[in-house]
Amino acid sequence: MTGLADPDGPPLARTTLDRAAHRRDDPEWLARAWEQARVLVVDIAGGGRALVGVGPGRPTLLLLAASEVPEGTSVRLFLGVEPDGTPVFAVDGPLPVVPETRIVSLREVGHLLTDSDAGLFTTAVALGNWHARHAYSSITGLPTTVTDAGWTRVDESGAHIWPRTDPAMIVLVHDGKPGPDGRCLLGNNAAWRPHDGVRRFSCLAGYVEPGESAEAAVHREVSEEVGIGLDHVEYAGSQAWPFPGSLMLGFLAHADPAQPVRVDPAEIAFARWFTRREIADVLAGTPVDADEGNRVGMPPPSSIALYLVHRWLDES
Repeated sequence: MTGLADPDGPPLARTTLDRAAHRRDDPEWLARAWEQARVLVVDIAGGGRALVGVGPGRPTLLLLAASEVPEGTSVRLFLGVEPDGTPVFAVDGPLPVVPETRIVSLREVGHLLTDSDAGLFTTAVALGNWHARHAYSSITGLPTTVTDAGWTRVDESGAHIWPRTDPAMIVLVHDGKPGPDGRCLLGNNAAWRPHDGVRRFSCLAGYVEPGESAEAAVHREVSEEVGIGLDHVEYAGSQAWPFPGSLMLGFLAHADPAQPVRVDPAEIAFARWFTRREIADVLAGTPVDADEGNRVGMPPPSSIALYLVHRWLDES
C-alpha cells in the first residue's frame, strides 16, 4: 500500500513510494524488476550523497537504468514501486561522472525535492547507513550478509537482524500566546560554533531512552537542557533523519516564560525566548542580534525543527 505523506508536513516525511514488502523475498520477481528498474546510486561512505540534474527549477535525482549502474557498487537494495509501476532500487558506491549533474546531500536538497525524490533519497540513505554499520551481528558477533532485497542481514548461524531506527524527540517550546509578541524558546547546541557571524538556534531535542515514552522524553529533555517544566505537550508529526538512523518525533509544548532558564552547559551553550516578530525577521533575512556580534540563525530547511518553527508561526 502506498502511504502518501501530508504535503504540508515535515519535509522528509514525503513519499509516493509503495514499498511492496511482499516482493522482498521473491528472487524471481526481483530479477525481472531489476531489468526495468530505475536505480539511485548513493555514496554512503561519502556522506550519503547522490547526483541531481543541473538546471532551472527544483533539483531532480539522477536515476539510472540497471544497465548504466557503474561497477563497484554494493548489493541491490529494493526500495519499492512507484505509482506508474516502475521498480526502484538503490546501490551504494562511488558516484558516476555524469555531465550536467552535481553532487548533493539529503540535508542540502531534501526540502527542495519532489515528494517522489524525497522519499527515495531518504529511504536509500537510511537503508545504506544501516548496512554500513551492521556488517557484524549484534547478537552473535559473526559477519552478516544481505538478504530480502536489502531489508535483512543474516549471519552463518541463521541469526537475523533488521534495519534499526532510533526514536528521538524534538520540541518547540512556546508560551501559548497568539500574535507577534508570542514567544518560543530556542537553544544553541554546545557543539554549534558561530559560522560567518551566525549563531544557529533550534528546537530542543534528544533520544528517547529505554522504557520511556516519547512524551516523557520531551519533559525530561527540556528539564535537563534548560531547567523548565512544561504545561502541555502536543504531537506535531515525524520524519526520518537518517544521519545515521533516527526518527524525529516532533512536538509543540507550552511553558511559562517566567520560569528561569538554566542551561546544561554540556548540551546547550545559549537558550533564550524569541518573539514571533523576531523569528519572522530572521526568516525574512532581517538580522536579529544573538550575542557578541553574531546574528541569529535558524535550523536547516530539511529539518523537522524548521517545520515546527513555521507551524508555530502560522498559529499566530
